[in-house]
Amino acid sequence: MTGFDPTEAQFLEDPYPALARLRRQGPLVWHEPWSMWLATDHATVGAVLKNRAFGRLWNDWEPVEEMEPFNALHRNQLMENEPPAHTRMRRLLAGAFGRGHVERMRPRIEALAADMVAALPDTFDVLADYAEPMPVYVICDLLGVPREDHEDLRRWSQAIVHMYEKDIDEATKLAALEASAAFSDYVHEVIAMRRRQPGEDLVSDLIAETDAGKGFSDDELVATVVLLLNAGHEASVNTFGNGFHALLTHRDQLARVTSGEVPIEIALEELIRFDAPLQLFERTATKDVEVAGQVVSAGQKVACLMGSANRDPEVFEDADTFDVGRDPNPHVGFGLGIHFCLGAPLARLELSISLRALLDRFPDLVLTGESPRRPTWVLRGYESIQVSA
Repeated sequence: MTGFDPTEAQFLEDPYPALARLRRQGPLVWHEPWSMWLATDHATVGAVLKNRAFGRLWNDWEPVEEMEPFNALHRNQLMENEPPAHTRMRRLLAGAFGRGHVERMRPRIEALAADMVAALPDTFDVLADYAEPMPVYVICDLLGVPREDHEDLRRWSQAIVHMYEKDIDEATKLAALEASAAFSDYVHEVIAMRRRQPGEDLVSDLIAETDAGKGFSDDELVATVVLLLNAGHEASVNTFGNGFHALLTHRDQLARVTSGEVPIEIALEELIRFDAPLQLFERTATKDVEVAGQVVSAGQKVACLMGSANRDPEVFEDADTFDVGRDPNPHVGFGLGIHFCLGAPLARLELSISLRALLDRFPDLVLTGESPRRPTWVLRGYESIQVSA
């Protein structure tokens, strides 16, 4: 018995006491309701994510024909593949990212953040008015997608990522299926547009590679663009929201940032660590493998509890304390191993610029009322964060 139930309201509000109890049960705990192992501490999460005996193995949702729009977007993207397919796709994408796209985005993000904070009133919702549209605009600019489509992109993305929770219902499946079909159609149109009118954007680069016969297949190209749109803003919104809420509820730490005592870039790592926006990654054993003194049999799954790893007292002194000056800060917020987040440099750039812009304009923001949590745990975030200057 693990005593681990992520559906409980108390757990959703604050999972960390329960995760601490789980760590005390051991580094690798069998969870019968999910029929999988739970990796609870920093060392074990790292061991699983970096061990090539564990893979990210995609299984189509059933009924397969009915779920094909959703399945296709996952079956054909690098996060759900292992080498050699993963190696090929990641090399192509890393090469496109490496052609200066991230640094090219710096002045755009700075200008965007300046415009957005200048338009904010004295009382606003940090998420709806700033943190949610910001990363969608950024990833749209990176990919060469019209900014004005951000509401559709956000809605489709949220519907799709809700499938990553446990014990989902039929309504969630239907919403994800409809969103997958609409998203795929949209990306096909974007690709067709960029084939006609190439620009200085990531999609145009990927199309050029594909059309030269050394890039993605068309299905892979669509799935990759959807992955970038999803990953490029869903995690960013929750990272910003969770971290900024922690700042506003720890006024002494907020003062260390606004005074310049702690650089934004250092503080940002603690914002990522303290309340992880991505709480769980799954891996499947491709053969019998020993981890933390336990044999995981071929075919068994391990759920890596990222939020628990980031609160491991064996690695982080006073792990439950929010310390913006924590350095070094070896959190696992961007994953580990071959699936380490390819967009981490862009995410750090965007988050540091947007955080600095907001605090420069509003150094004394305070919460105005409760900040309701989303009813999800794997993707952990807030529904809204109302603040006043």
